[in-house]
Amino acid sequence: MSLDNNNKTSTEQRRPDWAALVIAAILVAVAAVIFLDVDRLRDMGGYSQVGPATVPNWIAFALIGLAIWTVFAAFRRDFPAREKQELGPVAWVVAGLLAQMILIRIAGFSIATGTLFGLAAAGFGARRLWISIPVGIVVCLGIWWLFAGVLQLSLPAGPLEHLIQ
Repeated sequence: MSLDNNNKTSTEQRRPDWAALVIAAILVAVAAVIFLDVDRLRDMGGYSQVGPATVPNWIAFALIGLAIWTVFAAFRRDFPAREKQELGPVAWVVAGLLAQMILIRIAGFSIATGTLFGLAAAGFGARRLWISIPVGIVVCLGIWWLFAGVLQLSLPAGPLEHLIQ
């Protein structure tokens, strides 16, 4: 009996952490996309050694380095045990992001981002949307005023923003 338990433990230790390997593959894919995009920026540098492709290249190489590190950690099983993922809170936050993407052009920054705030708050346990969405809209209207009015930066304006312009 003792031998079976030891054999099972050593087999589990030899298996890589598949989730970590997937993360490493995603890091490599993102780095590849950056490298492909940087390739069209190379000619824009002119005579300078530092151009618009320099920092994206550094980022892509850093992502490759992180991917290699993640692969080694996956085979050593250095990652802590993960808790079971609760899909409910993730769904609330994703719904908020989708709502913001849909509403940003139609309703403006404040309403779209306030909706994101309310739905993300629901994902963290604040289920009273009739309170969190209006609070989020008011906070985001203040942020819009700071960026658009004070800093003169352009954020999408909707009906609420047009009221205070």
